[in-house]
Amino acid sequence: MRVDDDRTRVMGARIRHFRSRAGLTLADLAAQLGTTASTLSLVENGKRAVRAPEMPGIAAALGVDVVDLLSEEPPDARSALELELARLQSGPQFGALGVPAVRISRTLPHDALAALVRTLQELDRKALEATATPEEARRANTELRRWMREQDNHLPVIEAAAEEIVAVAGHEVGALTHREVALMAEHLGFRLLHVDDLPRSTRTITDLEQGRIYLPPSSIPGGNGLRSMALQAMAHRVLDHTPPSSYEEFLRQRLEIAYFAACCLMPERQATDFLTDAKQRRDLAVEDFRDAFGVTHEQAALRMTNLLTAHHGVRVHFLRVGADGEIHKAYENDDLPIPTDVTGAVEGQIVCRKWVARRAGHRGNRTTENHQYTDTVGGTFWSSTQTGSGPHGAFSITFGVGFDDAKWFRGRATRQRQVSTCPDESCCTRPPAGLADRWAEAAWPSARMHTQVLAALPSGRFPGVDDTEVFEFLERHAAMD
Repeated sequence: MRVDDDRTRVMGARIRHFRSRAGLTLADLAAQLGTTASTLSLVENGKRAVRAPEMPGIAAALGVDVVDLLSEEPPDARSALELELARLQSGPQFGALGVPAVRISRTLPHDALAALVRTLQELDRKALEATATPEEARRANTELRRWMREQDNHLPVIEAAAEEIVAVAGHEVGALTHREVALMAEHLGFRLLHVDDLPRSTRTITDLEQGRIYLPPSSIPGGNGLRSMALQAMAHRVLDHTPPSSYEEFLRQRLEIAYFAACCLMPERQATDFLTDAKQRRDLAVEDFRDAFGVTHEQAALRMTNLLTAHHGVRVHFLRVGADGEIHKAYENDDLPIPTDVTGAVEGQIVCRKWVARRAGHRGNRTTENHQYTDTVGGTFWSSTQTGSGPHGAFSITFGVGFDDAKWFRGRATRQRQVSTCPDESCCTRPPAGLADRWAEAAWPSARMHTQVLAALPSGRFPGVDDTEVFEFLERHAAMD
């Protein structure tokens, strides 16, 4: 449950409390406010937010101050339990149980309500204890992702700083050249130097005293690697960064320098003009945007998340998924139900087998984007996925939108469609009964160590092991024998 959902539910509970205290029925209050009882019922049940202009009228009708409505404290002990049960039932741990949510009403006995809340709180507590990663890093990363969602992944201050420095290089159109990047560095008082003895733990090193930025030699032949690394190194100076004092600040700086580099490689004005033209033609495609600015598919997809909501009102999602289905990066503001752990972190979580992010790697043509509609518990989404491989193995890059916005994109006519009921484990996490009966006691896999710094080990009979894949492997080889 998101923070704004919590606030909506608390305000609804407070309105119900003050209405009951005033001896008003839903119909009475609705008549005073010029609305309907059904609309007020949605408000009181936390399913409709109260808009700011509506608050003075509601407060006056209830005989309270607006500040009484805005308080984030539940109005009484019963409401506190009901709100906590709603929060717990909307979380990933409850969703994975595959059982229907308990209807929260005044007829639910208080003792039963308290027992349900305590039981689900204990499930969350045990899941938190089992999270096998540095908590500070995971929580800081999760909060940063939530903050970027609130900004629609768009940071105007950094956009403006990048626009100014790009203008210094005289860049007008197309891909930013290596020479233009070098001119930008010179403007800031730096020279770009390539060396082959950088420490393994660093990507670049900036010598502030001598005005040098040291880059690895692998970037020399060209490509966006040199440009992106140099731009990120320069970003620390442009954005007035100081040595981070916390993990949260470190992650924020990493995000900001990557954002700055993307703004330089795909300047906002030029990129927005390109996307506007493609949208008017209903021919938006990540691969076209990528090729126009000479960047990677991942950079292009991420940049589109920066611009499409801010400039066109198109809500989007992005995923980088490893070969085993684990999430490396994720962003959404279109309500795609991305899996999370109990802390809200997405890194290391496994995406549904029905999503194109995992299915694309099994298709024959890997040179172009794969398109698919997916029906999920959060609605229907259209997604486009490109697969690739790197030093750490195969991966896929997915960019997509909700069903209503698919009309602007190339590939919207695809007939590929899947139904996903995750986080219900019967969708794809729990092995089919036949396979489980055959192999549950006869299989002893040795798990590969996870290397993702932020990834929690998924739960199962053997931490880090996908039981379904193991059982399917054994079944295939047993058939060969």
